[in-house]
Amino acid sequence: MLDSLRYLKDKNNTHTIFLIDILYMKDINYVYGYKNGDLVISQVLKLLNEIVKNEIPKILNKILTYKLKHLYIDIFEFKIYANLSLKKIQKIKDIILLKIEEHDFYLDKENSININLTIGCTKGKIEDLRIYAEKALNNAKLNYSDFAYFDPHFFNEQDNKSNLIKTLQYNISEKKVEPYLQKIVSCKDQSIYKYEALMRVFDKDGSILYPAVFIEKSKKFRLYTKLMAILIKKVSLYIRKYKINISINLDFSDMLNPKLKKIIIDELKNNHIGEMLTIEILESQKITNYELVNDFIQEVKGYGVKIAIDDFGSGFSNYDNILNLNIDYIKIDGSLIKNIDTDIYRSLIKSIVDFSKLHKIKVVAEFVSDLKILRYVKTLDIDYAQGYYFNKPQHIEEILGEKNEK
Repeated sequence: MLDSLRYLKDKNNTHTIFLIDILYMKDINYVYGYKNGDLVISQVLKLLNEIVKNEIPKILNKILTYKLKHLYIDIFEFKIYANLSLKKIQKIKDIILLKIEEHDFYLDKENSININLTIGCTKGKIEDLRIYAEKALNNAKLNYSDFAYFDPHFFNEQDNKSNLIKTLQYNISEKKVEPYLQKIVSCKDQSIYKYEALMRVFDKDGSILYPAVFIEKSKKFRLYTKLMAILIKKVSLYIRKYKINISINLDFSDMLNPKLKKIIIDELKNNHIGEMLTIEILESQKITNYELVNDFIQEVKGYGVKIAIDDFGSGFSNYDNILNLNIDYIKIDGSLIKNIDTDIYRSLIKSIVDFSKLHKIKVVAEFVSDLKILRYVKTLDIDYAQGYYFNKPQHIEEILGEKNEK
């Protein structure tokens, strides 16, 4: 009776939802068959039950009121009827990832595989809370992260604007904007060639907001330039302090923005970072004037900066336009790379590689998420690779920790 009363009381209060997604489940079904796929899913559910019953109560230091269920083919929902702090949410996420990703899932008596997860989380009192957990999960996937938390207030039309503006202003005033770094490695030996800097901002609890949440809105709020200014200066600082090569993304409007252009040129002139900086021009952003772009490219290349075309193949790819720009790298868009195991996409990627080799342009494959894709990338003689298979975007201290361990 007491348990039932506690359940009803907790159910009406704030609760926390985790959506736990098995990555590349369709690949498991394709390679090993649906019978083995179902076997993996049953093992995941069993392991999740063990984690919920044995591990998570230690973190919360209380008896759980919860529901765990197999929601979709490869997604599990774990709902806790409690208002958890973000610190405890992070700990729960960490223990789920650790226990499941280190576990050997058996297909038969002799063979086993490991799996990877992506987790989306939210909390609140609203009825449609699962929708926001799904938004979090989708955001994590878009950013190739293993976890994302969404505050439903950011999706409440009434509160959205003021909450996000305050969060962005906080990041600007406290200079919290941070370049998270993702490795770009040599396909020959997987040695680190350079890093790509990806913007991250944080709420006051320290939770990450990903670009899909704030980039376009920051432009509407007229705060984007200030965010980018902090990012550029931090990239310059890390290049000088840690002697690492870093690339940074600029779109067409960034190159025409006099404030951002001045910051870039000042950093190149005063801090001599050009030889270790690559500027990636986002091809998915429409370029309307190639003369202005070329003027910018020629100016920064005078300081030793390398130029890459990012997202090549995502939209209006035009070889003539590429030949009119003095570039050093082409980065093949992930929408092509993730389908590299199909003949038509592989042929398209090969044509890009052949064109690039002919014109002495190096090629980078983006969104390399597993060993199978990497093997295809290598067979096409692509120079460099980047993606979740090597690492998710990390803070500079995590990167340095890895280097020090080696």
